[in-house]
Amino acid sequence: MEKFERLDKIISTQTSYSRKDIKKLCRSGDIYVNGQVCRNSDAKVDPQNTEIIVCGEKIEYKRYVYYMMNKPKGVLSASNDKNAPTVIDLVPENLYRKNLFPAGRLDKDTTGLLIITDDGDFAHRMLSPNKKVYKHYIATVDKELDESVKSEFENGIVLSDGTVCQKAFFEKIGPCVARVQICEGKFHQVKKMFSACSYIVEELRRVQIGSLKLDENLQEGQTRELTENEKLLIFDTKND
Repeated sequence: MEKFERLDKIISTQTSYSRKDIKKLCRSGDIYVNGQVCRNSDAKVDPQNTEIIVCGEKIEYKRYVYYMMNKPKGVLSASNDKNAPTVIDLVPENLYRKNLFPAGRLDKDTTGLLIITDDGDFAHRMLSPNKKVYKHYIATVDKELDESVKSEFENGIVLSDGTVCQKAFFEKIGPCVARVQICEGKFHQVKKMFSACSYIVEELRRVQIGSLKLDENLQEGQTRELTENEKLLIFDTKND
């Protein structure tokens, strides 16, 4: 990877400024590089070792960011939508930057742990069924669960359209409540799996990805940055 990058590219990836905005700010003397006014938006600098100040704010360069969100109901797991609020709309201004997207989707009425990032390779590794990163859900259904559901889930549910799901882990934790672990992410998969067993999912919440658990102190709709250790926990594939 080239060590030096264009100044406007660096700033645009770290902030909400467009390249057009950055060019104007350079012309007006509002961008400083290593203590000197920089009027050339296409100047090449080393983002790791250069102090960049834009309108009095120091740019803390990070190639990628990784956030944990406690997703609320009624919000789409999408980067943008003309007709409904999205999870990216909920990201606080101080954490927002271009190219953020949800790594995997939770249904509009599903709540809980969602990872938001701008690192496509990271998201792919987390979501690929081959990596066996299990996503843990708490599901509440419309009637008491029969013990036979466990074996059906673990043998691989066949959906109504003939799709065969990979083995899923199932634990009954209440009369109508179960903990389910899947390593796939098919559209409405958990709901469709229960539907194949003649149950309707009334509430669904994701509580864990890999070994990373949803922060209990994170209120619905809130977002915070992952620690380095938490990023590693996602790829810790033991099931607990």
